[in-house]
Amino acid sequence: MNISIGQDFTDVGTKVTLGVVTADITVVPSSNALNAQLEAVIAARLAELGEGPASVVPQIAATRKAYKAFGKDPARYRPAAEALTRRVLQGKGLYRINNVVEVNNLVSINTGVSIGAYDLAAIDGAVEFRRGRDNEPYEGIGRGPLNIEGLPVFADAQGPFGSPTSDSERTMVTENCTRLLMVLVGFGGAPEIKPALAETVTLLETHCAAINLHRSIVRN
Repeated sequence: MNISIGQDFTDVGTKVTLGVVTADITVVPSSNALNAQLEAVIAARLAELGEGPASVVPQIAATRKAYKAFGKDPARYRPAAEALTRRVLQGKGLYRINNVVEVNNLVSINTGVSIGAYDLAAIDGAVEFRRGRDNEPYEGIGRGPLNIEGLPVFADAQGPFGSPTSDSERTMVTENCTRLLMVLVGFGGAPEIKPALAETVTLLETHCAAINLHRSIVRN
């Protein structure tokens, strides 16, 4: 999978590290074992942060800083890892969607890294991670039209399809997905990416029957 990081980040002095995984997978409802692992991670995060804000998690703080460098308000367009952690701290719990989404959420809550999961069959050509531009909104999953101008976004030949805030309906992972692209988005050097990537691979193998796995790290 050809993924590059746009000049936009260098121009504002933002370091980016992407952990990239592709794999053949089977999408099914989450098993009891996966749900139990997710609940254990939620309990650990609650014990660690208590009533503290999600923004104190180092990688969440780095992501918020990257948003501000692009002129985007992270309080209005929250990074996914922050939104998930806030739900956990507020006792709202998480929706259960499928095994891939639950793996995504587990790693994200555990590390503070926002992660995109995409149906590789819906992606058209090479992918660039760049700043969202004017007049290129997309339908965010469960959000309707999303103003992505100023957000860090993934874009292919058809235009943007994902961001650390919300991914698009065009590339969302459903039970029909058989080939997965998962990208872990780290900012500020992101030393957490390598262990988070290893954790992701193990969970995909264990809970999503992942085979033909390929992993890589891309930096600007």
